[in-house]
Amino acid sequence: MKHLIPAALLALIATPALALDKVTLMLDWFVNPDHAPIIIAQEKGFFADAGLEVEVVAPADPADPPKLVAAGRADYAISYQPQLHLQVHEGLPLKRVGTLIATPLNCLMVKADGPQTIADLKGKKIGYSVSGVEDALVGAILKTAGLTMDDVQMVNVNWSLSPALIAGQVDATIGAYRNFELTQMRLEGAQGRCFFVEEQGVPTYDELIFVANPDRMDVDRTRRFLHAVERGAQYMVNHPDESWTLFSGTAPDLQDELNAAAWKDTLPRFSQSPAALDQGRYARFEAFLKDAGLVPEMLPVSDLAIDVGVE
Repeated sequence: MKHLIPAALLALIATPALALDKVTLMLDWFVNPDHAPIIIAQEKGFFADAGLEVEVVAPADPADPPKLVAAGRADYAISYQPQLHLQVHEGLPLKRVGTLIATPLNCLMVKADGPQTIADLKGKKIGYSVSGVEDALVGAILKTAGLTMDDVQMVNVNWSLSPALIAGQVDATIGAYRNFELTQMRLEGAQGRCFFVEEQGVPTYDELIFVANPDRMDVDRTRRFLHAVERGAQYMVNHPDESWTLFSGTAPDLQDELNAAAWKDTLPRFSQSPAALDQGRYARFEAFLKDAGLVPEMLPVSDLAIDVGVE
């Protein structure tokens, strides 16, 4: 007896599945809770739903991702709004196309029993990892207490911010992330406290952003990419426990107290509209850098960022 196959089913069998568009995303660092909406979008199939196959790559050097995107060796990179301003002024063909974390994470961190006010920093040592923007941040913070950079000693501690503070090598650090380093200090038996930069004279900014080379970027593909990230961020808000289980299950080293705490501290900071652009935020920070002498002139926001959601 012959088994007849319905014509509609036969058509489905004969029609090959559409190939997914392949894109590469360079992270700013190893996978951690700061990247949660991306990982959730990957694990829940939101990228595939958008017709994308996304390769997520952790960099060997955190300074490399924007350079690789500028050179056309990756489609997108996670970077930082403050750094983007400087990179564009340096001539790198980059623009912000989306926002991952929409609030500053950076803070001026001290021991809980250390300086209690900004004025207490006079004559103290402040540790940092990257010069440039960090100097401008410290200068703006000190100004709120009538101090200048001449009133403190800046000490390069490389990436050893919390250990240098705990060991007493410095009295404060700039560049520590409030969602990680405070918990890291506690787990190492010390108590820390943050002066939040946006409450101390620094214009607020997007901490983590997606950047692309506008000359090489596919706008439709970028819209689909950011929509999938948006679905990931929304899923996390609606299903926080399930999202943590899904995220932490992707790697054993994510399943510890530090990452669990960072997850909770970072959850409310993810952009729920990654493609949306706050133009005033970029204009204000550009003016801040100009006033600090870090850029020679003010660029229009259109040179720094675009909203791919706008037709």
